[in-house]
Amino acid sequence: MALGTTIRTWRPLHGGCIAQAFLAESATDQFFVKHCPAGAPEMFAAEAAGLRTLANSATLRIPAVLAVSEAFLVLEYVEPGTPGPAFMPDFGAQFAALHRASAAKFGFTGDTFLGTTRQHNAESASWPEFFYEHRLVAQLQLAEQNHLATPELRHAIRSLEARIAQLLATDEPPALLHGDLWSGNFLVAHDGAPCIFDPAVYYGSREADLAMTYLFGGFDSAFYDAYQEAWPLPDGHARRRRLYEAYHMLNHLNLFGSSYYSAALSRLTA
Repeated sequence: MALGTTIRTWRPLHGGCIAQAFLAESATDQFFVKHCPAGAPEMFAAEAAGLRTLANSATLRIPAVLAVSEAFLVLEYVEPGTPGPAFMPDFGAQFAALHRASAAKFGFTGDTFLGTTRQHNAESASWPEFFYEHRLVAQLQLAEQNHLATPELRHAIRSLEARIAQLLATDEPPALLHGDLWSGNFLVAHDGAPCIFDPAVYYGSREADLAMTYLFGGFDSAFYDAYQEAWPLPDGHARRRRLYEAYHMLNHLNLFGSSYYSAALSRLTA
């Protein structure tokens, strides 16, 4: 990995819960650098591919990928700014525009990572089948490996198999998803524009992307109102949201431990 410049200073940055982050400075430039010793060797290459795919949609501000290796990911440093009154409405409308970017099938050209968890993205023509096998069952298998699975959790997930096609039926095309959009994965750029990063990209139901935004706060009604105005959600989206949230709670269970067990189970059985 080479930037073609000499780094003079490194300063740790706060906010990441998986990777270590640094502001690196040369004589003329600043760079955002990520390092994750616990991650898979291909994790940063997958993140770089996701960032480039998001950037190709020409919708939201995405930090440019400058260099990538097994150990480090180097991005354009986006100077933070202050949100104006139009920030959340603009963000919601642009997020809807991102979801208009589509593909022929659900999934992605390669696996991506949600934190350090591998997201299997084998392409499928069926969204319910994709979500059940590659999101819910995959998390159950991880929970088994991590000795976090219980008979109740196994039953909650396995019992969905016969109903998943009905529960998540959709006639919408696969949407380009950020995959992990919460308040820690966006910022206000210096010009006031929304900027998103740390993705877990794949093509899926746009409702799955929106579900993550509800879990930990950071998005107000203006964001959701603007999204709805730009592209209204189909009926029943609030009910389906709980199941999409369950995927992220299961991932938190596997990454951070049993404190997330009840939150995951309650969403699977709602």
